[in-house]
Amino acid sequence: MTETIGKVTLNLDKYPGEDYYCDGSVEDEILEIVKKYSTVEYDRIIAERKSWPILYHLSALRENIVDFLPVKKTDKVLEVGSGCGAITGALSRKAGSVTCVDLSKKRSLINAYRHSESENVTIHVGNFTDVEPDLSADYDYICLIGVFEYGQAYIGGSTPYEDFLKILQKHLAPGGRIVIAIENKYGLKYFAGCKEDHLGDWFSGIENYPNGGVVRTFSRKKLEKIFDACGVEERSFYYPYPDYKFMTTVYSDAYLPGRGELSNNLRNFDRDRMLLFDEKSAFDGIVEEGLFSVFSNSYLAVIGKPLDLKYARYSNDLSLIHI
Repeated sequence: MTETIGKVTLNLDKYPGEDYYCDGSVEDEILEIVKKYSTVEYDRIIAERKSWPILYHLSALRENIVDFLPVKKTDKVLEVGSGCGAITGALSRKAGSVTCVDLSKKRSLINAYRHSESENVTIHVGNFTDVEPDLSADYDYICLIGVFEYGQAYIGGSTPYEDFLKILQKHLAPGGRIVIAIENKYGLKYFAGCKEDHLGDWFSGIENYPNGGVVRTFSRKKLEKIFDACGVEERSFYYPYPDYKFMTTVYSDAYLPGRGELSNNLRNFDRDRMLLFDEKSAFDGIVEEGLFSVFSNSYLAVIGKPLDLKYARYSNDLSLIHI
């Protein structure tokens, strides 16, 4: 069964009939916003409503994490865990086609309404494991932006993250790339007093998730072990700053930050935090000691051919400066 919203197609063949996760009534509010207002009005609405979920789902800054990817109009893109479409628009403007997968129908409706003029977007609503057999095997890019950490919930079993990645590899075209944006469990912000992004408590990632749960973030070393277990040979790491959600700068191993550059650290829009020490001063020492890759707040891991880009910075008007 399919449903059409403007030029976007929702495929509901694998939809289980109810949404198993939801942010509550604010999702109804967001759906009403995207039905009623154009994207150029989102910044005004964000400023007026002063709501973290509205900021998180509708801010144009969310697109920065994929904006610099060299996606071409001939490319096919798979976006797993597309949610309310924070990056779908950026991908649709760059790619030939974008196939989205998300379990939530309400979030998929939000995605469809806000991108209703994008004729190259199809959204599959349903559990990834149910939808996956219907996906093609020739995607040039597979994007998991804030999704890989939910591998246990998506896949289950004793090696969910390795199994998740192996499934994705089957759908990659020769020469294609898998792009994973994820928090670093040892990101400096967590030592400095930010709560863990998913669980909302202090130090749970640093303490190796003592209370369990299905969400796991990783160090770079652990991500590389997962990639090794899946036979990944080509991979590269990039460092979104302050984090991948509202990235203003991305660094690479070929272009790391210098002393004094990492000063935009008070980014706790969603909940209160402690200020246990001066993060800028701590980052200065980390940079001098060559440890930035260990304590970066987020990672962007690219499986496949490394990107040509070494560094990118977005100014306040979203113009791009890159090297």
